[in-house]
Amino acid sequence: MSYRATFWGTRGSIPTPGAGTVRYGGNTSCVSIAGRDDQRVILDAGSGIRALGQALTRDAAASTSLDILLTHTHWDHIQGLPFFQPLYVSGNSVRIYGAAQTGRPLEDILDRQMDPVVFPVPMKALAADLAISEVGSGRFEIDGFYVEAYRLRHPGTTLAFKLVPVDGGRAIAYVTDNELGPGGSYDVPPRWREGLVAFLGGVHTLIHDAMYTEAQIEQRAGWGHSTPQQAIDLAAASEVAHLLLFHHEPEHADEDLDRLLAEAREYAGRQFPRLKVEAATEGLTLNL
Repeated sequence: MSYRATFWGTRGSIPTPGAGTVRYGGNTSCVSIAGRDDQRVILDAGSGIRALGQALTRDAAASTSLDILLTHTHWDHIQGLPFFQPLYVSGNSVRIYGAAQTGRPLEDILDRQMDPVVFPVPMKALAADLAISEVGSGRFEIDGFYVEAYRLRHPGTTLAFKLVPVDGGRAIAYVTDNELGPGGSYDVPPRWREGLVAFLGGVHTLIHDAMYTEAQIEQRAGWGHSTPQQAIDLAAASEVAHLLLFHHEPEHADEDLDRLLAEAREYAGRQFPRLKVEAATEGLTLNL
């Protein structure tokens, strides 16, 4: 099966609109997967999901069925959900999958984001048919894809997602907010990295956190993020063909990301010349 992956938000931590972020984008994490006409899978609901919702509502000829996979519930990954237009359209069906956090149900977390104290429209007022399901590490199936989840090294319960087309085709993995270096203390098994490499086996395209420079990571160990070089090493060990650097640092303007990408490509060219390396940009569409 062929499908398209489109980036609607590539930034980490906080939206960064302005002249300095025009090319790579200022919206926070959101990627859509489109296969058949009626098939949409959405990875994270950062501020980028607002524009996606506008496009879906504008182009919809009938009711829409959507699956949203949330890696975790840090604000930059869910803050766009209250502004997602399909949720306000009667007849639409939206299914959200994600993990509970330290015993707090996923539905409760999302509901609190729309509490009248901080947002004028409560979640119970949404017109769409909304279903929220908690998932953990393991495998489940949604429309057109087998989905595999794997626990990451990031504060809170954070999941990677691998999507494998049910009818065959290239697999894609979305691994954002992940600390590949030695810093931090996380509830993962001792052979976690070997497990991650195995999890990525058979993946063609990897979207991975590359938030910090090598200098920054020394000061921010334990914050739950990686560098481009670390992401390249993982991609090479996992034998993926295409790496997209993702979750860009909010302080990095377009020129900074140009430089980081050039350095990443130089490193990959020396060490792993068969690996294609790009930096995710808002509006980029991949055909898989």
